[in-house]
Amino acid sequence: MRAFIVDRYGKSGNTLRAGDMPEPAVGDHDVLVQIHAAGVNALDAKIRDGEFKLVLPYRPPFILGNDVAGVVIRIGAGVRKFKPGDEVYARPDKDRIGTFAELISVNEDDLALKPKRLTMEEAAAVPLVGLTAWQALVEIADLRKGQKVFIHAGAGGVGTFAIQLAKHLGATVATTTSATNVDLVKRLGADVVIDYRKDDFETVLHDYDVVLNSLDNETLKKSLRVLKPGGKLISISGPPDPAFAREIGKLWVLRPITRVLSHGIRKAARRRQVSYSFLFMRASGKQLSEITSLIDAAIITPVLDRIFPFESTNEAMTYVQTGRAKGKVVIKVK
Repeated sequence: MRAFIVDRYGKSGNTLRAGDMPEPAVGDHDVLVQIHAAGVNALDAKIRDGEFKLVLPYRPPFILGNDVAGVVIRIGAGVRKFKPGDEVYARPDKDRIGTFAELISVNEDDLALKPKRLTMEEAAAVPLVGLTAWQALVEIADLRKGQKVFIHAGAGGVGTFAIQLAKHLGATVATTTSATNVDLVKRLGADVVIDYRKDDFETVLHDYDVVLNSLDNETLKKSLRVLKPGGKLISISGPPDPAFAREIGKLWVLRPITRVLSHGIRKAARRRQVSYSFLFMRASGKQLSEITSLIDAAIITPVLDRIFPFESTNEAMTYVQTGRAKGKVVIKVK
Protein backbone atom coordinates (compact mmCIF):
# COMPACT_ATOMS: atom_id res chain seq x y z
CA MET A 1 0.00 0.00 0.00
CA ARG A 2 1.07 3.61 -0.53
CA ALA A 3 2.18 5.50 2.57
CA PHE A 4 4.24 8.41 3.87
CA ILE A 5 7.11 7.11 5.95
CA VAL A 6 9.56 8.38 8.57
CA ASP A 7 12.95 6.86 7.69
CA ARG A 8 14.91 8.70 10.38
CA TYR A 9 14.33 11.21 13.13
CA GLY A 10 15.67 14.72 12.71
CA LYS A 11 14.68 18.35 12.30
CA SER A 12 17.00 19.63 9.58
CA GLY A 13 14.91 19.57 6.42
CA ASN A 14 13.41 16.20 7.33
CA THR A 15 10.51 15.13 5.10
CA LEU A 16 8.39 12.02 4.82
CA ARG A 17 9.20 9.51 2.10
CA ALA A 18 6.39 8.42 -0.18
CA GLY A 19 6.70 4.67 -0.70
CA ASP A 20 5.15 1.24 -0.39
CA MET A 21 4.61 -0.54 2.92
CA PRO A 22 3.10 -3.94 3.72
CA GLU A 23 -0.61 -4.08 4.46
CA PRO A 24 -1.18 -4.02 8.24
CA ALA A 25 -1.96 -7.22 10.11
CA VAL A 26 -5.51 -7.64 11.43
CA GLY A 27 -5.80 -9.22 14.89
CA ASP A 28 -8.88 -10.80 16.43
CA HIS A 29 -10.15 -7.49 17.79
CA ASP A 30 -8.91 -5.29 14.96
CA VAL A 31 -10.73 -3.54 12.13
CA LEU A 32 -9.02 -2.93 8.77
CA VAL A 33 -9.96 0.53 7.52
CA GLN A 34 -9.58 1.79 3.98
CA ILE A 35 -8.46 5.36 4.63
CA HIS A 36 -10.36 8.12 2.85
CA ALA A 37 -8.93 11.08 4.77
CA ALA A 38 -6.36 11.80 7.48
CA GLY A 39 -6.01 14.81 9.75
CA VAL A 40 -2.64 16.54 10.09
CA ASN A 41 -1.54 17.71 13.55
CA ALA A 42 1.37 19.55 15.13
CA LEU A 43 1.97 16.26 16.97
CA ASP A 44 2.91 14.62 13.66
CA ALA A 45 5.84 16.98 13.13
CA LYS A 46 6.99 16.50 16.72
CA ILE A 47 6.97 12.73 16.30
CA ARG A 48 8.80 12.99 12.96
CA ASP A 49 11.45 15.24 14.50
CA GLY A 50 12.04 12.89 17.44
CA GLU A 51 10.65 15.10 20.21
CA PHE A 52 8.70 12.17 21.67
CA LYS A 53 11.34 9.45 21.24
CA LEU A 54 11.56 8.95 24.99
CA VAL A 55 7.86 8.20 25.49
CA LEU A 56 6.87 7.06 21.98
CA PRO A 57 9.85 5.07 20.73
CA TYR A 58 8.70 4.30 17.19
CA ARG A 59 11.33 2.41 15.25
CA PRO A 60 11.95 3.80 11.73
CA PRO A 61 10.80 3.15 9.14
CA PHE A 62 7.25 3.81 10.32
CA ILE A 63 4.12 5.45 8.90
CA LEU A 64 3.10 8.78 10.40
CA GLY A 65 -0.44 10.07 11.06
CA ASN A 66 -2.83 10.23 14.03
CA ASP A 67 -6.34 10.93 12.62
CA VAL A 68 -8.36 8.73 10.26
CA ALA A 69 -11.74 8.55 8.56
CA GLY A 70 -12.60 5.72 6.21
CA VAL A 71 -14.54 2.54 5.49
CA VAL A 72 -14.27 -0.86 7.18
CA ILE A 73 -13.15 -3.50 4.67
CA ARG A 74 -12.29 -6.40 7.00
CA ILE A 75 -12.77 -7.34 10.66
CA GLY A 76 -11.04 -9.72 13.05
CA ALA A 77 -12.77 -12.84 14.33
CA GLY A 78 -13.58 -11.26 17.71
CA VAL A 79 -14.94 -7.92 16.46
CA ARG A 80 -18.58 -7.28 17.44
CA LYS A 81 -19.06 -3.53 17.05
CA PHE A 82 -18.35 -3.04 13.34
CA LYS A 83 -18.91 -4.72 9.99
CA PRO A 84 -17.50 -4.28 6.47
CA GLY A 85 -18.94 -1.20 4.81
CA ASP A 86 -19.25 0.86 8.01
CA GLU A 87 -18.02 4.44 7.74
CA VAL A 88 -15.78 5.04 10.75
CA TYR A 89 -13.25 7.42 12.26
CA ALA A 90 -10.62 7.23 14.98
CA ARG A 91 -7.50 8.44 16.65
CA PRO A 92 -5.59 5.12 16.68
CA ASP A 93 -3.82 4.10 19.86
CA LYS A 94 -0.47 5.84 20.38
CA ASP A 95 1.34 2.54 19.71
CA ARG A 96 -0.48 1.98 16.40
CA ILE A 97 -0.34 5.26 14.48
CA GLY A 98 -0.01 5.35 10.69
CA THR A 99 -2.93 7.16 9.03
CA PHE A 100 -0.86 8.70 6.19
CA ALA A 101 -1.50 5.53 4.19
CA GLU A 102 -4.16 3.70 2.21
CA LEU A 103 -4.97 1.21 5.00
CA ILE A 104 -4.73 0.98 8.77
CA SER A 105 -5.61 -1.68 11.33
CA VAL A 106 -7.33 -0.25 14.43
CA ASN A 107 -8.53 -1.94 17.61
CA GLU A 108 -12.33 -1.84 17.64
CA ASP A 109 -12.32 -0.11 21.06
CA ASP A 110 -10.54 2.90 19.53
CA LEU A 111 -13.02 3.25 16.64
CA ALA A 112 -16.40 4.96 16.29
CA LEU A 113 -19.01 5.32 13.57
CA LYS A 114 -18.42 8.48 11.54
CA PRO A 115 -20.87 11.36 12.16
CA LYS A 116 -23.56 11.18 9.49
CA ARG A 117 -23.57 14.91 8.79
CA LEU A 118 -19.83 15.07 8.03
CA THR A 119 -17.85 14.28 4.92
CA MET A 120 -14.84 11.99 5.26
CA GLU A 121 -12.55 15.02 5.20
CA GLU A 122 -14.53 16.80 7.92
CA ALA A 123 -14.62 13.64 10.05
CA ALA A 124 -10.85 13.19 9.77
CA ALA A 125 -10.46 16.64 11.36
CA VAL A 126 -12.14 15.55 14.59
CA PRO A 127 -10.62 12.62 16.53
CA LEU A 128 -7.36 13.93 17.98
CA VAL A 129 -8.56 17.46 18.76
CA GLY A 130 -12.01 16.28 19.81
CA LEU A 131 -10.67 13.72 22.26
CA THR A 132 -8.11 16.21 23.55
CA ALA A 133 -10.83 18.78 24.29
CA TRP A 134 -13.11 16.12 25.81
CA GLN A 135 -10.45 14.66 28.10
CA ALA A 136 -9.30 18.13 29.19
CA LEU A 137 -12.68 19.73 29.82
CA VAL A 138 -14.94 16.80 30.72
CA GLU A 139 -12.55 14.31 32.37
CA ILE A 140 -9.89 16.43 34.07
CA ALA A 141 -11.62 19.78 34.53
CA ASP A 142 -15.13 18.41 35.12
CA LEU A 143 -16.27 21.72 33.64
CA ARG A 144 -19.69 22.81 34.90
CA LYS A 145 -22.35 25.31 33.93
CA GLY A 146 -21.47 28.79 35.15
CA GLN A 147 -17.73 28.20 35.40
CA LYS A 148 -15.14 30.21 33.48
CA VAL A 149 -12.57 28.60 31.18
CA PHE A 150 -9.67 30.21 29.32
CA ILE A 151 -8.65 28.39 26.13
CA HIS A 152 -5.39 29.50 24.52
CA ALA A 153 -5.10 29.75 20.71
CA GLY A 154 -8.82 29.64 20.02
CA ALA A 155 -8.48 29.52 16.23
CA GLY A 156 -6.28 26.40 16.26
CA GLY A 157 -7.36 22.79 15.92
CA VAL A 158 -7.88 22.09 19.62
CA GLY A 159 -9.10 25.62 20.31
CA THR A 160 -11.91 25.65 17.74
CA PHE A 161 -13.24 22.37 19.10
CA ALA A 162 -12.73 23.18 22.80
CA ILE A 163 -14.58 26.50 22.57
CA GLN A 164 -17.67 24.76 21.19
CA LEU A 165 -17.51 21.97 23.76
CA ALA A 166 -17.06 24.41 26.65
CA LYS A 167 -20.08 26.45 25.53
CA HIS A 168 -22.14 23.25 25.30
CA LEU A 169 -21.13 22.49 28.90
CA GLY A 170 -22.43 25.91 29.96
CA ALA A 171 -19.14 27.69 30.65
CA THR A 172 -18.09 31.26 29.99
CA VAL A 173 -15.23 31.05 27.48
CA ALA A 174 -12.25 33.35 27.02
CA THR A 175 -9.65 32.83 24.32
CA THR A 176 -6.67 34.41 22.58
CA THR A 177 -6.29 34.84 18.84
CA SER A 178 -5.07 37.32 16.24
CA ALA A 179 -7.29 40.15 15.00
CA THR A 180 -8.04 38.31 11.75
CA ASN A 181 -9.65 35.40 13.64
CA VAL A 182 -11.79 37.34 16.13
CA ASP A 183 -15.02 36.79 14.18
CA LEU A 184 -14.29 33.08 13.83
CA VAL A 185 -13.84 32.41 17.55
CA LYS A 186 -16.86 34.57 18.41
CA ARG A 187 -18.99 32.51 15.98
CA LEU A 188 -17.79 29.37 17.75
CA GLY A 189 -19.00 30.79 21.07
CA ALA A 190 -16.12 32.66 22.71
CA ASP A 191 -17.41 35.29 25.15
CA VAL A 192 -14.13 37.12 25.80
CA VAL A 193 -11.63 37.44 22.94
CA ILE A 194 -8.11 38.79 23.49
CA ASP A 195 -5.90 39.88 20.60
CA TYR A 196 -2.60 38.43 21.79
CA ARG A 197 -0.64 40.89 19.65
CA LYS A 198 -2.16 43.88 21.47
CA ASP A 199 -3.18 42.78 24.95
CA ASP A 200 -1.69 40.65 27.73
CA PHE A 201 -4.24 38.06 28.84
CA GLU A 202 -3.06 38.06 32.47
CA THR A 203 -4.06 41.72 32.85
CA VAL A 204 -7.53 41.09 31.41
CA LEU A 205 -8.61 37.76 32.92
CA HIS A 206 -9.13 37.01 36.62
CA ASP A 207 -10.66 34.30 38.80
CA TYR A 208 -10.98 31.62 36.13
CA ASP A 209 -11.81 28.02 37.03
CA VAL A 210 -9.89 26.31 34.21
CA VAL A 211 -7.10 27.14 31.75
CA LEU A 212 -6.35 24.91 28.75
CA ASN A 213 -2.80 25.66 27.58
CA SER A 214 -1.30 24.61 24.25
CA LEU A 215 1.55 27.12 24.05
CA ASP A 216 5.04 27.60 25.49
CA ASN A 217 6.32 27.44 29.08
CA GLU A 218 6.28 31.20 29.57
CA THR A 219 2.59 31.30 28.64
CA LEU A 220 1.99 28.34 30.95
CA LYS A 221 3.49 30.19 33.93
CA LYS A 222 1.51 33.34 33.20
CA SER A 223 -1.68 31.25 32.96
CA LEU A 224 -1.42 30.42 36.67
CA ARG A 225 -2.13 34.05 37.48
CA VAL A 226 -5.60 34.08 35.90
CA LEU A 227 -6.85 31.12 37.98
CA LYS A 228 -8.69 31.40 41.26
CA PRO A 229 -7.74 29.18 44.22
CA GLY A 230 -8.89 25.64 43.49
CA GLY A 231 -8.60 26.25 39.75
CA LYS A 232 -7.12 23.81 37.26
CA LEU A 233 -4.29 24.40 34.78
CA ILE A 234 -4.27 21.75 32.04
CA SER A 235 -1.49 21.73 29.44
CA ILE A 236 -1.28 19.68 26.25
CA SER A 237 2.14 21.08 25.36
CA GLY A 238 4.00 20.05 28.50
CA PRO A 239 5.89 19.69 30.64
CA PRO A 240 4.83 16.08 31.37
CA ASP A 241 4.18 15.27 35.03
CA PRO A 242 4.65 12.05 37.05
CA ALA A 243 0.96 11.16 36.57
CA PHE A 244 1.64 10.94 32.84
CA ALA A 245 4.47 8.44 33.43
CA ARG A 246 2.07 6.29 35.44
CA GLU A 247 -0.69 6.57 32.81
CA ILE A 248 1.47 5.30 29.93
CA GLY A 249 2.90 2.45 32.02
CA LYS A 250 6.47 3.78 32.27
CA LEU A 251 6.41 4.90 35.89
CA TRP A 252 9.88 3.69 36.92
CA VAL A 253 11.58 4.88 33.74
CA LEU A 254 9.93 8.26 33.33
CA ARG A 255 8.84 9.31 36.83
CA PRO A 256 12.25 10.79 37.80
CA ILE A 257 12.46 12.67 34.49
CA THR A 258 8.89 13.99 34.56
CA ARG A 259 9.31 14.96 38.21
CA VAL A 260 12.26 17.18 37.28
CA LEU A 261 10.68 18.57 34.09
CA SER A 262 7.45 19.61 35.82
CA HIS A 263 8.89 20.55 39.22
CA GLY A 264 8.79 24.30 38.60
CA ILE A 265 5.22 24.53 37.35
CA ARG A 266 3.89 22.10 39.99
CA LYS A 267 5.56 24.10 42.76
CA ALA A 268 4.22 27.39 41.36
CA ALA A 269 0.74 25.86 41.09
CA ARG A 270 0.80 24.73 44.73
CA ARG A 271 1.81 28.23 45.83
CA ARG A 272 -1.28 29.63 44.10
CA GLN A 273 -3.49 26.81 45.43
CA VAL A 274 -4.31 25.46 41.97
CA SER A 275 -3.62 22.11 40.30
CA TYR A 276 -1.45 21.34 37.28
CA SER A 277 -2.10 18.45 34.86
CA PHE A 278 -0.34 17.42 31.67
CA LEU A 279 -2.63 15.78 29.11
CA PHE A 280 -1.42 13.44 26.39
CA MET A 281 -4.68 12.43 24.77
CA ARG A 282 -5.48 8.71 24.60
CA ALA A 283 -7.58 6.83 22.06
CA SER A 284 -11.19 6.10 23.03
CA GLY A 285 -13.94 4.90 20.72
CA LYS A 286 -16.49 5.36 23.51
CA GLN A 287 -15.69 9.04 23.99
CA LEU A 288 -15.56 9.54 20.23
CA SER A 289 -19.10 8.12 20.00
CA GLU A 290 -20.26 10.76 22.49
CA ILE A 291 -18.57 13.41 20.36
CA THR A 292 -20.34 11.97 17.31
CA SER A 293 -23.70 12.57 19.02
CA LEU A 294 -22.82 16.23 19.59
CA ILE A 295 -21.74 16.65 15.97
CA ASP A 296 -24.83 14.97 14.53
CA ALA A 297 -26.97 17.19 16.78
CA ALA A 298 -25.20 20.23 15.20
CA ILE A 299 -23.85 21.27 18.61
CA ILE A 300 -20.24 21.04 17.42
CA THR A 301 -18.95 21.54 13.87
CA PRO A 302 -15.30 20.93 12.92
CA VAL A 303 -13.42 23.83 11.37
CA LEU A 304 -11.37 22.99 8.26
CA ASP A 305 -8.69 25.28 6.90
CA ARG A 306 -7.36 23.34 3.89
CA ILE A 307 -7.60 19.92 2.27
CA PHE A 308 -4.44 18.63 0.56
CA PRO A 309 -4.22 15.71 -1.89
CA PHE A 310 -2.48 12.59 -0.59
CA GLU A 311 0.62 13.17 -2.71
CA SER A 312 1.04 16.61 -1.05
CA THR A 313 1.32 15.22 2.50
CA ASN A 314 4.69 16.91 3.08
CA GLU A 315 3.26 20.25 1.98
CA ALA A 316 0.37 19.76 4.41
CA MET A 317 2.86 19.11 7.22
CA THR A 318 4.79 22.26 6.34
CA TYR A 319 1.60 24.33 6.31
CA VAL A 320 0.55 23.08 9.76
CA GLN A 321 3.98 23.97 11.13
CA THR A 322 3.52 27.63 10.10
CA GLY A 323 0.97 27.88 12.91
CA ARG A 324 -1.38 29.88 10.69
CA ALA A 325 -4.05 27.25 10.08
CA LYS A 326 -7.58 28.07 11.22
CA GLY A 327 -8.91 24.83 12.65
CA LYS A 328 -7.64 21.67 11.00
CA VAL A 329 -5.70 20.62 7.91
CA VAL A 330 -6.68 17.34 6.25
CA ILE A 331 -5.21 15.02 3.61
CA LYS A 332 -7.63 13.47 1.10
CA VAL A 333 -6.39 9.91 0.54
CA LYS A 334 -9.27 8.46 -1.50
